[in-house]
Amino acid sequence: MASSTGNEKRVNPVLRISQLDALELNKALEQLLWSQFTNCFHGFKPGVLARFEPEVKAFLCLILWKFTVYSKNATVGQAILNIQYKNNLSQTEKYQPLSKHQKLWYLIFTVGGRWLEERCYDLFSNRQQQSFCKIKSYIGFGSGLLKLCGLLNFLIFLRKGTFATLTERILGIRSVFCKPQSVREVGFEYMNRELLWHGFAEFLIYLLPLINVQKLKLKISSWCSPIAGLSNSENTLAAHCRECSLCGEWPTMPHTIGCPHVFCYYCIKSNFLFDMYFTCPKCGSEVHSLQPLKYKIELTELRV
Repeated sequence: MASSTGNEKRVNPVLRISQLDALELNKALEQLLWSQFTNCFHGFKPGVLARFEPEVKAFLCLILWKFTVYSKNATVGQAILNIQYKNNLSQTEKYQPLSKHQKLWYLIFTVGGRWLEERCYDLFSNRQQQSFCKIKSYIGFGSGLLKLCGLLNFLIFLRKGTFATLTERILGIRSVFCKPQSVREVGFEYMNRELLWHGFAEFLIYLLPLINVQKLKLKISSWCSPIAGLSNSENTLAAHCRECSLCGEWPTMPHTIGCPHVFCYYCIKSNFLFDMYFTCPKCGSEVHSLQPLKYKIELTELRV
């Protein structure tokens, strides 16, 4: 539809996904604002905000409401997606901004309702135990009833596409596009490429846990840096093997597995516990027996 200025501007219906995206953006902004605010108190005593956390959150949300819904008839998430609130009680297809009463009631239902939900038990905790239990049961019943109404409203929203939240339905405010939206066309080749990539990515996610990455890495390293076979005598083993075949460092508590290579005890033991079919990365020999190296390797050989 062609849009004009002022109250003559016509409205365009908003997709369901756009309304839900706007709600998620609002939640993300509130979390980001709260995290940035709490960073200012890192140097203070721990728990300094815990006592007044509901009031501080309500104050921050009040500031957001003042500069978004009250002044622009749209939340931050809606403004990003080119959406505004329309007064649906006007019974006209032309755009009508929200009245002051609707904006105030929106503040009471969203900010005030959230504050009351977090503070309700503290407000009645000073009463007698029996009366407090009754009030607690009433609060629980009322909260469950509101959640049930919210669920019913969401199902109706999925069916009709209007009033994503219960507050919007009660106040009669509707989400509409500020400007006409152009139709987005997605090419078949692009869609086919995206579907193919997503299928390949899901296949990799399923396949990766089945691959022994560590064993594969050791196998590739043995191919890339082959070492000539050493003598089977233990004297030659002590003289030539001055590094662990797994970590490459000077062997700590050197052990052998029946082949002419030396390993740190913790390196070979952890790999063998992880993979019972572990083989030497240098020569491919299986672990026959884990034996300590009988001949002591002198530390002075490290300087040679």
